Amino acid sequence: EHMSLATLNSSEAKAKGWELYYFDESGFSLHPVVPYAWQPKGQTIRIPSTASPRLNVLGFFSKTQPAFFQQTETTVNSQTVIAAFNAFAAQQDDGKTWRMVVVDNAPIHHSHAFRDCMEDWMLKRLLIHYLPADCPELKLMEIVWGRIKYQWLPLTSYSDFSILRKNISYILQNIGKKYKLTFA
Repeated sequence: EHMSLATLNSSEAKAKGWELYYFDESGFSLHPVVPYAWQPKGQTIRIPSTASPRLNVLGFFSKTQPAFFQQTETTVNSQTVIAAFNAFAAQQDDGKTWRMVVVDNAPIHHSHAFRDCMEDWMLKRLLIHYLPADCPELKLMEIVWGRIKYQWLPLTSYSDFSILRKNISYILQNIGKKYKLTFA
């Protein structure tokens, strides 16, 4: 039976044994990412910008399933991404459900090491789908990162790296519960 995930709604896809996820990476540091802020007339809001480590988050987001995130303070490269995919593939092994993961065309997603793992992931019912070039509107993970950085992360997070890490962990654990995304 031929089908396209794009033509199915979430419940139909799930009934046919498919789950759709979007994958991407993002980084957080004590360099605040605040595009604008409201302040009382005559007062200036100041947010210190401090050199700090970088907390990188690798995330798998689905409109219908729980999200899956990994955090690291190491550089994100093909091996880091492969480790995240291996952990994601290992977290579900019901032998019935296929998961399609949509990724962008970043070089680390096209490396030989990454592509060499795709057959193993397929055996675990995990398929990779590359987005077409120049389609940023299809990168749903960018919406997740934007909400975290511009709406959900309190300004107090930028006072100390341990607070930033704690607040990001809290947000990631509560996406879909306290922190919700609506796609119209």
